Amino acid sequence: MNVPVAAHPTPPYKHTPLFPLGKDDTPYRKIAAEGVRIEHVMGEEVLVVPREALRALSEAAFTDINHLLRPAHLASLKAIVEDPDASPNDKFVAYEFLKNANISAGGVLPMCQDTGTAIIMGKKGRLIWSAGDDEAALAEGARDAYLKRNLRYSRNSHRCRCSRRKTRARTCRRRSRFMPRAPAARRSTSSCSSPRAAVPPTRRFCSRQRRRY
Repeated sequence: MNVPVAAHPTPPYKHTPLFPLGKDDTPYRKIAAEGVRIEHVMGEEVLVVPREALRALSEAAFTDINHLLRPAHLASLKAIVEDPDASPNDKFVAYEFLKNANISAGGVLPMCQDTGTAIIMGKKGRLIWSAGDDEAALAEGARDAYLKRNLRYSRNSHRCRCSRRKTRARTCRRRSRFMPRAPAARRSTSSCSSPRAAVPPTRRFCSRQRRRY
């Protein structure tokens, strides 16, 4: 045990963040949503976010990530095509990526046909207020994006230890424990969204007798 010594004063505390954030060069665009405002409470500015703003944010997020690439990503592909030291194979792959991005940017066909399942994860600080029904608003926005766009919501579901099949898009009578009831899984208020193809668990072995579900 360390015995405190009164002769040495306690130094001032300097806090260092565990995961400090660097400079964010990501370009952002404003999504038109009425009702977002700033209120002054106890001398601090509080951002008030209505439910419709969360729904619109979620819908726009899943629309953009399925149809658009960031400018920095496009610039890196362009640099590969114009790089004299790049191999013919590198230039071919980068050029095909650019052609695919050009088609997807039209908003009709997504970047990839396996759009998977919507996953939302985020954080909400104490100075951001909402109505409290964040999960439903974000799930509704993800659902609207999948319904209005050519996005496929399907997963591989195990019927038994030896067989699996793709579930029906958006609706399925026979639900398994690998298929969620909503197209959005939420942890907290949205700040990061991504479509992810669900990967079923590895089949360890096959039994001779097939079990019915």
